[in-house]
Amino acid sequence: MLFNSIEYLFFLPIVFALYWCFSKKIQMQNILLLVASYFFYALWDYRFLSLIIISSLTDFVIGLKLHQEKRTSIRKVLLIASLTVNLGFLLVFKYCNFFVDSFSDLIALFGFQTNYTTLNIVLPVGISFYTFQTLSYTIDIYRNKLESSKSALNFFTYVAFFPQLVAGPIERASNLLPQIEKRRTFSYDEAKDGMRQILWGLFKKVAIADNCALLVDPIFDNYQDYNGFILILGAILFAFQIYGDFSGYSDIAIGTAKLFGVKLMQNFATPYFSRDIAEFWRRWHISLSTWFRDYLYIPLGGSRVTQLLQLRNIFAIFLVSGFWHGANWTFILWGGIHAVCYIPQVFSKTNRRFLDWVAKNKMVPSLYELYRVFLTFFIVTFAWIFFRAPSIEDAFKYIGSIFKFNNSSDGYFQLDINLLNYIIPFILMMLVFEWFNRAYEYGIKQLPSNIFVRYSIYIFLSLIVLQYLYGESEFIYFQF
Repeated sequence: MLFNSIEYLFFLPIVFALYWCFSKKIQMQNILLLVASYFFYALWDYRFLSLIIISSLTDFVIGLKLHQEKRTSIRKVLLIASLTVNLGFLLVFKYCNFFVDSFSDLIALFGFQTNYTTLNIVLPVGISFYTFQTLSYTIDIYRNKLESSKSALNFFTYVAFFPQLVAGPIERASNLLPQIEKRRTFSYDEAKDGMRQILWGLFKKVAIADNCALLVDPIFDNYQDYNGFILILGAILFAFQIYGDFSGYSDIAIGTAKLFGVKLMQNFATPYFSRDIAEFWRRWHISLSTWFRDYLYIPLGGSRVTQLLQLRNIFAIFLVSGFWHGANWTFILWGGIHAVCYIPQVFSKTNRRFLDWVAKNKMVPSLYELYRVFLTFFIVTFAWIFFRAPSIEDAFKYIGSIFKFNNSSDGYFQLDINLLNYIIPFILMMLVFEWFNRAYEYGIKQLPSNIFVRYSIYIFLSLIVLQYLYGESEFIYFQF
């Protein structure tokens, strides 16, 4: 089920109403959330519910054993079992064909020919998200940072909580599980805030991301037909498409959770206002970047090692982050580009130079800040070309074609440039709202106190959403 679908428009109010009918019965609320979450997921493909259930059951049982077991050797075996089951699912469903293809290409370099067939495997929606969520649970118990859940119902609900099940944020058990286990009380202010955030997320998804896709897809699919200006435009529009799509999903998920008295972590913090790559990664997909920091970078030694090992650690988190996004060398190269840009900041000890928001306590940024924001956006947009292109070869050809400014073809005239007449105003509108709310959780968190102005903004955004809510386009990160 999609957030931007008619089904969800009926699903959410029904679940919300039933949920608060049981406001004094936590167990009934959790049963309802679990059933609703499984129903929500089953509308994509009910067969893959078994993976969520197996993963949940495995880590629930292992979590209990880890909490009870004192012997280090046995605890390690239990942790390895959890890693094997969860990462095994990822390996089979997400990366099996990638490794087969890559191995075949490698031995072909030495003159050997292989006759092989790849499996027709369907990627379960959200598998990368809920897998990392359950892994953090068992790892934290193993590290004695968390006690195991005593209730299978609570734990299964934590794993399957429908607002963030398929595309995050990747919640830690230390944050979400205690909220599942305790009584939630309805808060009108929180619910109202949640509705505002849902509206903002829908605006970014349907007005910006979906409209940008109408130009981005033909440009990237037929890049050889367009001149350099159009290709630059395509890259920029994709930067806003993926941001509007993914941060829009996160806003809808976080806002929906607020309706049920649950607080999810912030996943985006105006990343395109970042002044360097290090700041960008503190603001982009925060739940994933902090996950890799805590469960990969720090265990490898982090920055408390020699420069050579620190170099290895940085490349590890960025390359693995790229690989997490998909079974394609384009994602790995995308991660490598960010690593190359990040490493000089670490060794020059400037990676934590910008910890606060840009132009703090000022209406407009300085020229220096503006320069750094544009430079960072340029680097990020350049890297997005590799993220979006179907292959590394296509990515380099796309970049090479950018410099053919005199190239003209019929393809140029087949592109509906008139779409820019409302895409650009929508993007500018988003940037203005997020600029004035850059210190807050989302773009319309704080609005003018005048009630007429506030509700005029709500109505205007709602009309835009209704105007462009055509079709039921999936969110980009569903494929990861």
